[in-house]
Amino acid sequence: MIKNLRSSLILTVILIVMFGAIYPLMIYGIGMFFPDNSVGSPIEKDGKIVGFKNIGQNFADDTYFWGRPSAVGYNAASTGGSNKGPTNPDYLTEVQARIDTFLVHNPGVRKEDIPAELVTASGSGIDPHITLNGALIQVKRVSAARNIPEERLTILVQENTEKLFLGEEVVNVLKLNLALDNLK
Repeated sequence: MIKNLRSSLILTVILIVMFGAIYPLMIYGIGMFFPDNSVGSPIEKDGKIVGFKNIGQNFADDTYFWGRPSAVGYNAASTGGSNKGPTNPDYLTEVQARIDTFLVHNPGVRKEDIPAELVTASGSGIDPHITLNGALIQVKRVSAARNIPEERLTILVQENTEKLFLGEEVVNVLKLNLALDNLK
């Protein structure tokens, strides 16, 4: 009995040291070889971190491009979707409210022209990207709010467009909005 207890305690201590200290430090050390990915890819402005490349933020002002809605309030500590199915009445109400809000702030846009990512949350709840079309459909609103020609904003969107490995073109909303703030 004492032999079993002693073996169990020794094994417990070994596993705590291995998986509570050695393994995390080893993964951290490996991550240092890939600094852009291991520290969350921070984005800085004037020497201060204003966000992270891979974490979406809430932009609700008409003077900014809006990103994808979040089911978790853009909280990276609790990522996830809503777990509501496409026929759930609560989910449909949320999506309709997002559509209505978008249409109010973007006059002239038809409901059927709104890209899905602008009214539905991603599976992670913190997706920082929207499609190129999702950004372009907002150009008119941002142009009117900032008094910047639509052509200039279209160029800015295209300059901030990234191609994914499957060829899809996406725009990181935080980077686009920072570039927008830097326009003279």
